[in-house]
Amino acid sequence: MALRLNSTVNTFPSHQLMPSSSKSRSFRSPRIFMASTLHSDSSKSVSFILFLFAGETEKMKKTYCPPRESHVQVTHSMSPEHLEIFSSLEEWADDNILVHLKPVEKCWQAQDFLPAPESEGFYEQVNELRERAKEIPDDYFVVLVGDMITEEALPTYQTMLNTLDGVRDETGASLTSWARWTRAWTAEENRHGDLLNKYLYLSGRVDMKQIEKTIQYLIGSGMDPKTENNPYLGFIYTSFQERATFISHGNTARHAKEHGDLKLAQICGTIASDEKRHETAYTKIVEKLFEIDPNGTVLALADMMKKKISMPAHLMYDGQDDNLFEHFSAVAQRLEVYTAKDYADILEFLVGRWKVEELSGLSGEGRRAQDFICGLPPRIRRLEERAQGRAKKSSSVPFSWLFGREIVV
Repeated sequence: MALRLNSTVNTFPSHQLMPSSSKSRSFRSPRIFMASTLHSDSSKSVSFILFLFAGETEKMKKTYCPPRESHVQVTHSMSPEHLEIFSSLEEWADDNILVHLKPVEKCWQAQDFLPAPESEGFYEQVNELRERAKEIPDDYFVVLVGDMITEEALPTYQTMLNTLDGVRDETGASLTSWARWTRAWTAEENRHGDLLNKYLYLSGRVDMKQIEKTIQYLIGSGMDPKTENNPYLGFIYTSFQERATFISHGNTARHAKEHGDLKLAQICGTIASDEKRHETAYTKIVEKLFEIDPNGTVLALADMMKKKISMPAHLMYDGQDDNLFEHFSAVAQRLEVYTAKDYADILEFLVGRWKVEELSGLSGEGRRAQDFICGLPPRIRRLEERAQGRAKKSSSVPFSWLFGREIVV
């Protein structure tokens, strides 16, 4: 039986999550009782069945369908000639990219930062953690929860990497350098959400069920960062995102320290350090592409920046707030954890890292792309300054993650 999915949409960069259509559908079957099991005359039985069916149908209409991508999705945009580049870089990736992974036995684990459950002092350690957490304001927890939810949607990010032509893990256990990187990167990243999730659970400050629902909604919604199965675009995107998460976790570490929770500051700082190491690997891949194919790579960079880098959790939803990501982002902006200025700074950093201004021998289209990219950071900053000047007066919205308490956005 074919089912029509509701086309609830989101458009970046406004981060507006549109309310669901009244035609949303639940995939649960309506509850119908056989007439023979009802001890009444047939007309009453039929009426009762219709009453039950109508009630369940009404529930189905009210069921929310999670946000989905709304843009036209482009696939497999890379030419066969460019595909061969990634096959030729197998040995290079083995020597230059896999070195940015750590052996499991030398990696930190979440338990290194949390109360030891086997210890006789476990409850005392938990109480100490909770006492420290009491001193941290609610708006900080909004940002920390949002960061954790973003990390917990890791299955989506591994899926995204495995859409990229020429570098995907074709079998699930492929021995190519690209596939080994993706699996090991995922394994390292998995510790981030695990650690933050356990900390938040022990803190007692947040509604874990609402957080868990948000994670499930987010993974179910997926993401399309407009990378078109193209590893040029994909690795530019991951370079940008790893630096963004490095900045965000670094700033949550700074705030935790200011609020007197040195252990939480250590947690966030350790995660930021991982993100920085992963950023180094991804930026090195794009740097190599600039060396081999400067024209194709500068065109890819311009393409990604024209489409704008969408945040991986932009389809965030908790079952209540249709604008949850917008509200979370507003709190992060106000606390200066991740801001529009950071977006411009990241692009400026990458332009310098990849020496985009120094590229030569480009085609006419390539030179135009180069000019566009190099002029973009100051343009973004000017637009942000104007937006701040037109910003509406602050308002408060309830966050289900904090038991409905209102936070200024």
